[in-house]
Amino acid sequence: MSKKIALITGAGSGLGKELALLFGQDYHIVLVGRTADKLEEVASSLAESTVMTADVADPASIQKLYDQLSDNNLLPDLLVNNAGVGHFGKAESLTYDQLNEMMHINAIGPMLLTNTLLPDMKRKKSGLILNILSTAAQKGKVNETGYVASKYAFRGYSESLAKEVAEDGIRVVRAYMGGMNTPFWDHNHYVSDPERLPAPKEIAERIYHQMDQDEIQAS
Repeated sequence: MSKKIALITGAGSGLGKELALLFGQDYHIVLVGRTADKLEEVASSLAESTVMTADVADPASIQKLYDQLSDNNLLPDLLVNNAGVGHFGKAESLTYDQLNEMMHINAIGPMLLTNTLLPDMKRKKSGLILNILSTAAQKGKVNETGYVASKYAFRGYSESLAKEVAEDGIRVVRAYMGGMNTPFWDHNHYVSDPERLPAPKEIAERIYHQMDQDEIQAS
């Protein structure tokens, strides 16, 4: 394959979709998400792409994804950990299932996916990892205790990993942004008017054009 390969999680809509369209100018894009129809729709707008369904919250699904990547010579040069979920409200209102889902999709899952792909990047002595963190990884916020906790966890991992792999030819880029007008808000009423938020395309362009930096303030 002539182009380098980029894998993007949560690529079926919102920021993941817009990042796929931008990075698709330079990479063969592996679109990863839970809904094949949405991924196929994004793929139709890309010159070179592959669709793979996976659930980043499920270790078995991550292993299956890795096996598919390896079998098809699609191990990525660029990994974009974008998939995310949020549940909001007073701390005492959050259920175990909500906390568990946020921790697994926003932190544990992307950590495990990254760890699974790291040995191949180290063997090549080359790799680029873009972790979408949001401003929730920078400061505490009212009614966002669980969400902020999950993002802080992934920020800690990202900053530590950047130091750990600095001598292996691997860069870890951390991107911080506020809320966007995306389907992220479809299943909760925490933001009453998502249309007043920035479009994901705008945020994606800021990230894309600052990939030479280790930390990106995209909001």
